[in-house]
Amino acid sequence: MKLEEVNHKTKEAVDYLVQSLESGQSEVLTQYLGAMARFRNYSFGNIMLIARQKPDATNVAGLRTWNSLGRFVRRGEKGIFILAPMVGNKRKKDENAEQNPDAKETEPMLYGFRGVYVFDITQTEGKELPTLTEVQGDVTGYRERLVKFVEVQGVELSYSERIAPAKGLSYGGKITLLSGMQPAEEFSTLTHEIAHEMLHRGDRRTLTTKQVRETEAEAVAFVVCQAVGLETGTASADYIRLWHGDADLLRESLEAVQQTAAVILGGIAPEPAAVAA
Repeated sequence: MKLEEVNHKTKEAVDYLVQSLESGQSEVLTQYLGAMARFRNYSFGNIMLIARQKPDATNVAGLRTWNSLGRFVRRGEKGIFILAPMVGNKRKKDENAEQNPDAKETEPMLYGFRGVYVFDITQTEGKELPTLTEVQGDVTGYRERLVKFVEVQGVELSYSERIAPAKGLSYGGKITLLSGMQPAEEFSTLTHEIAHEMLHRGDRRTLTTKQVRETEAEAVAFVVCQAVGLETGTASADYIRLWHGDADLLRESLEAVQQTAAVILGGIAPEPAAVAA
């Protein structure tokens, strides 16, 4: 597939979102943000492509992967186009090569991307996949890891009743949360505030309006909360008013949201269980 066609497909996905928002279909934004939560390990471009082609997708994989899991794509199902990295091996420069000329150390190198087709689990049939326990409104573990993540970012966290009616405030390296909130509400608020710290303390603060910054932070909180299984309201129909059909501005904003949410989710992911000796 030619690069021009790849770029066109990605641009078309964002343009579709802009048009949907302009016509009042804010649920399309919720679908796109939901895709960010479900596919946090995918690139921004691939998330846009998946959400445009199959907004209800939850678990995608290639034909061979599904077959290896004992599942098979049903006849007539249409694949979801995404971009796959092309990785090859490059010979490492070894300073000790003269001493050991037979050593052939290589390192992976990204050469480019190619178009491939994947399928959602709903397009397949066969063996049941093992299920993981989902969080249903319970942030136990995640809340503690989020607090630790905030500390690792060098941000000081405190609690106060004086900030009411605000639930949270962030101001350059410090976050204050309202005392006494329920754990899920506290988790969402802290995610919103750390998103401000990560997104809006540099150039973006001067390049964006307060409304844009609040919407971006709320979108990050929406994505992270969805990813850990919390029930949330729609993230931001405010995008309809914010972008006025400007696809480039919306793309830049959503890409920042996706990258920030992915970093937070990576920082609060449960550590793999230790293997017993």
